[in-house]
Amino acid sequence: MCEQIQSFIGENREWVVEGCYADLLALVKPFASESIFMNLPVHLCQENARNRPWEPHKYASKKAQDDNLPMLLGWIAGYRERDDALSYSAHNALFKGFEGSKTELTYNKNV
Repeated sequence: MCEQIQSFIGENREWVVEGCYADLLALVKPFASESIFMNLPVHLCQENARNRPWEPHKYASKKAQDDNLPMLLGWIAGYRERDDALSYSAHNALFKGFEGSKTELTYNKNV
C-alpha cells in the first residue's frame, strides 16, 4: 500500500485524501499542505450515518445498507473508546502533529 500511495503522490500535483485509517493517512502527512479533521460529536456522526444516501459501491441495495445501520451506529458510538487506527486517539494525534494548515470541524457545515 505504501508504494501505491507514494506512486500516486508522485504522479499527481494536487490531491485530496479522505479517510479514517490514521496509519495510511500518516503516509501522506509529509506531503500534505493542509489537514481537515472532522471531529464531530458522536450524535452528529450518527445523524450523518442515518442520512447518508445509498452507497452502491459498498452495498448491493439500499435495504442492505440500512440493515447494516445498527452495527454502524454502534461502531460510531465506540469511536472515543477504541485504540486503533480508526479511533479518536489516532486521528487526534495525527492532526495535532500536523505542521501545515489545519482546520478542525466540530459541526456539520452546509456548503
